[in-house]
Amino acid sequence: MSSQLSIVSVETLLVDVPTIRAHKLSVATMNHQTLVLVRITASDGIVSWGEGTTIGGLAYGEESPQSIKVNVDTYVAPLLVGEDPRAVARLMAQVNQRIQGNRFAKCAVETALYDGQAKRLGVPLSELFGGRVRESIPVAWTLASGDTRRDIAEAERMLELRRHNVFKLKIGLRSVKDDVAHVAAIKRALGDMASVRIDANQAWSVTEALEGLRMLADAGIDMAEQPIAAHDKLGLRRLTQANILPVMADEALHGPRDAFEVASTQAADIFAVKINQSGGLRGAAQVAGIAQAAGIALYGGTMLEGAVGTLASAQVFSTFHDLAWGTELFGPLLLTEEILVEPLPYRDFSLQLPTRPGLGIEIDEAKLARLRRDR
Repeated sequence: MSSQLSIVSVETLLVDVPTIRAHKLSVATMNHQTLVLVRITASDGIVSWGEGTTIGGLAYGEESPQSIKVNVDTYVAPLLVGEDPRAVARLMAQVNQRIQGNRFAKCAVETALYDGQAKRLGVPLSELFGGRVRESIPVAWTLASGDTRRDIAEAERMLELRRHNVFKLKIGLRSVKDDVAHVAAIKRALGDMASVRIDANQAWSVTEALEGLRMLADAGIDMAEQPIAAHDKLGLRRLTQANILPVMADEALHGPRDAFEVASTQAADIFAVKINQSGGLRGAAQVAGIAQAAGIALYGGTMLEGAVGTLASAQVFSTFHDLAWGTELFGPLLLTEEILVEPLPYRDFSLQLPTRPGLGIEIDEAKLARLRRDR
């Protein structure tokens, strides 16, 4: 590679956007989302983007928007500026060697590097991961107002618009019986028109989960995501072996090493693959590879990212041969403000993938300038 081409700047932006409604999880209630965007500018004029967005400050994971920004600006950017942006694998190997943890920060930087390289080559980012096997991916919608009637009305509206026919319910704040009653009422109202799943975000004990899964199975629910604590992989195995409902690992997966442990102990039926949780796009692809080798089904997860992280995820997920449980890449639809020149195309219960080079999106710089925290 010639040495003329180099990275000129690496910037991290915090972008605060209100949500369309309160989004209640067992770990936090969100009324806004802070998008963490990384912009890399190279000497050939190519500007590329990545995202490392998380949920609820430090309530969900050990990185916050502020820590991601400080760590990228202070520790990662100096490793990249002046380097050849085409050497993505070499640059990320250096970052991983010098910097511990910080999966979300690394994901944002790696995404931006891949976006730039795909633009340079004139291909969609998915081509750098072997090419896509689908041009659109199904997208579930999360019902998380906590109000049964409101959730039913919201789901019926989504079905009418042909935007979503798979619904995931965030539960875990109430007693198991009350949560199940809420979920069962929604499933009764929607009937066979929709798939209904739950995510307890680690809120239950193993005993509660066994009781909850039995009641959920009776109510016609399709799947349960991470009902118990992420570290309790033996407990997760107990739930999976009980064979009551398909069990999905989510917070238990922090990249390929966790994926191998969960797969080798048969502690889950489904993996929720997340680019940020996996430490980047390559890590997510490795998690998926381990799942497929072990006969574990795949689901494309979200950290409620905006358009950049959503499309980065979609580009990688489009290369998975098996995506049996679809995805939940609805993050941008939860936000009241658009940061793209053209919004992402959601229709026919799916997200349509762009064919333009890189991520395939154009950031609206004026809107971004208005929403930036440091404006």
